[in-house]
Amino acid sequence: MSSNTPNTQGSRAVAASPLPDPRRNAYRSDIAAKSLEGVVTAERYVAGQPAQIVRGSVPLRKTPDMARGLETEALFGETVTVFDDANGWAWVQLARDGYVGYVPADVMVRGATPPPTHRVQSLGTFLYPLPDIKSPPIMHLPLNAVFAARGGDEKFVELTQGGFVISRHVAVIERSAHDFVEITERFIGTPYLWGGRTRIGIDCSGLVQMSLHAAGLAAPRDSDMQLAELGSAVRPAQHLDGLERGDLVFWKGHVGIMSDGIMMVHANAHHMAVAVEPLQDAATRISKTGGEILAVKRVKMRVG
Repeated sequence: MSSNTPNTQGSRAVAASPLPDPRRNAYRSDIAAKSLEGVVTAERYVAGQPAQIVRGSVPLRKTPDMARGLETEALFGETVTVFDDANGWAWVQLARDGYVGYVPADVMVRGATPPPTHRVQSLGTFLYPLPDIKSPPIMHLPLNAVFAARGGDEKFVELTQGGFVISRHVAVIERSAHDFVEITERFIGTPYLWGGRTRIGIDCSGLVQMSLHAAGLAAPRDSDMQLAELGSAVRPAQHLDGLERGDLVFWKGHVGIMSDGIMMVHANAHHMAVAVEPLQDAATRISKTGGEILAVKRVKMRVG
């Protein structure tokens, strides 16, 4: 994602502003995070209260309106800071990537919670009420959902807050994937969803973020943030030769991940899905509506 008006590739950005980026800084005219006192003007400043998401995935919206499209998604187990509650909505900031927005107030538990011990390592799994795959699932948990466990065996892991997940679908929090591109490739065929971060639907920068997070690498949410903050710049040779697996290719409002020196994986609004295609084909098509390639960034893979 990168702009408030989607282009043909489906991504988002905001115009430059002298104020802190509101996507990752919690402030409104009436209330702002205590940490922003002296930086932005608001009627009052609050420290906020901790909370944890207890639904599989929750749309985070720019305004408290169910009819409004999602900006991103908060995933099961993610911690947030709640700055305001009103009319069934909570105004929050995600701890993992700093994104700010509104979620329904009933999708969280308030107060301190046990630190996570495990994460979902498959594209998705189910939370069961009993250690029995024939029991009706409570909810779907996506890749990178996190939780605290209080026991388990070779078949099931039991969550501290209740419920069971398949052991082979999860990993201890310290164990990360070694190849984030392999994670990216698992998403091929997933429907395109503006703001999505799961196998149910995902967008271009969500695909990059989720793949890197699975590999234990921090990544911001939107493509303009990723362009500014991820990896080191690579100057491709003529005809886009010399690119490597894992290189990120950026356009204005769009990003893709190279699976090798020729093919690129990206969630896009042309295919309306996560698709793999030759970079040259994508670049030619995007140049007609979204401009030329802005940059290529190389992200260092994990070793060992």
